Amino acid sequence: MILMTARPMTRRTAVLGITAAAASLARPSLLRGQSTGRVVVVGGGFGGAVCARALKRAQADLQVILIDPNAIFTACPFSNEVIAGLRNIDAQQFGHEKVAAEGVTVIGQTVTTIAPERRSVMTADGVALPYDRLVLSPGIDFHFEALPGYDEAASAKMPHAWKAGAQTLLLRRQLEAMEDGGTVAIAVPANPSRCPPAPYERASLIAHYLKTKKPRAKVLILDAKDNFSQQRLFEKAWKELYGDMIERIGLSQGGRVTSVDPSTKTIVTEFGNYTPDVANVIPPQRAGHIAESAGATDVTGWCPIDPVTFESKLVRNVHVIGDACLGGGIPKSASAAGAQGKACAAAIVNLLAGRTPETPRLTGVCYNIVAPGYGFSLSGNYQPKGDVFAEVEGGATSPVDAPREVRTREATDAERWFRTITADTFG
Repeated sequence: MILMTARPMTRRTAVLGITAAAASLARPSLLRGQSTGRVVVVGGGFGGAVCARALKRAQADLQVILIDPNAIFTACPFSNEVIAGLRNIDAQQFGHEKVAAEGVTVIGQTVTTIAPERRSVMTADGVALPYDRLVLSPGIDFHFEALPGYDEAASAKMPHAWKAGAQTLLLRRQLEAMEDGGTVAIAVPANPSRCPPAPYERASLIAHYLKTKKPRAKVLILDAKDNFSQQRLFEKAWKELYGDMIERIGLSQGGRVTSVDPSTKTIVTEFGNYTPDVANVIPPQRAGHIAESAGATDVTGWCPIDPVTFESKLVRNVHVIGDACLGGGIPKSASAAGAQGKACAAAIVNLLAGRTPETPRLTGVCYNIVAPGYGFSLSGNYQPKGDVFAEVEGGATSPVDAPREVRTREATDAERWFRTITADTFG
C-alpha cells in the first residue's frame, strides 16, 4: 500500500461537538476580523488536514477554515489488513478535534458550489465563505462511465473497498462468508489510480487470510496493466508464502476488465468471463467531484497544477493537492498528499505576503505488507520539472533478495510510519 468497530462514543461525540461548534462560528459576520488573509481548505484527509495545520502554524493570524462533511476520517493505508482480519477498523479512524484545537475552524458540511470568480465557497447549509486562497484536497471519485455495468449500486455486491470504511468491512464480510475452495477476483484498473501497489498488497493479505482459514481457495488478479510497481518483490513473496494460491492475468494476457454484471457477479475481460465467489472490482478513477465542479479538472479527469505552488492551471487562486492532482512522477498516496500539503501551505503563505515561493522537494515512501511481519518499501524524492513532478536521485527500494529479518524490520517500520503520519495529520 502506498504510504506515501467504531471509535468509542465519547470520542465521536467530542468530534461531532467540535465540528458543530466550528460550523456555528463560521458565519460571515464572524469571519471579517483583522487577519493577513483567509484560506479555505476542502477535504480533511492526509493532504487537507496537514495543509490546514501547516498554514496555521506558519502564520498564526491567518484565518484557516477546513471543510469536510465527515466527522471521522477513515484512512486507506493499512485498510487491507482490516479486510484480511488482521486489524480493526477503529485503528483507521481519526477525528479533526486536534486540528481545531490549533485554531483551524473546522466545518462539518459538504461543499455544494465553488464560485472562483467571486472567490467564494458555498456549503450545504447555505453559508457562503469567501477566501483569498482555496485549497482542494478532495481525493478520488470513480469514473463509473469507463466500466460498463459498474456503479454505486453494483458496489454493494462487488465492493471496490477503494475508499476505506463501509466498503472495507463489506469486502471483509464477503471473504468470511465464502466457502473454502472459492475464488476471490480482484479487478485492477490502469494507472493513474490511488495507491498503485495496493491491489497487489490486498491480494497478498487476502491470500494470507485464505491460507489460514480457507486453504483450498484462490485469488485471481485481473489486471489492466502488464507491469506494476515493486512487481519482482511481490512475485517473490507470493512464491515464497503462497505457492500457486495467487494467479495474475495481465493486460497482454487479456486481463483488462471491460464490463461487469452485478446481478450474476460476472466480470467480463477481453478474453473471457469470470464469475468468482467474491468480486473486488476497483474501477477507474478521477479527481473528486468538487474539483470538477470548480473547473479544475481537464480531459483526463485530474487536475493540472503548477508544481511549485500547486495552483490550478485552470482556475486562479485555487490550489489542488493529494490524489486529485496531476503530479507526474509522484504517486497518488498518503505520503505524497502529506508532503504536498506542507509544501502548498508554504507556497500560499509566501504568495499572500507577496513573496516568491521556493521550489519544493518532496519525499515519499511506500510500504507494502504481504503477510504479518513481512514487508518491503520504496522511497523517492521529487522536484518540479516543467509542468509536473519528476523523480530525482536519492530514492531507494528494498533488495529483492533481502533476508527475512529485513522484511520483518520493514513491516515494523511501516507500522511506525503509519503512527507518525496520522499523528502529523490529525494530532
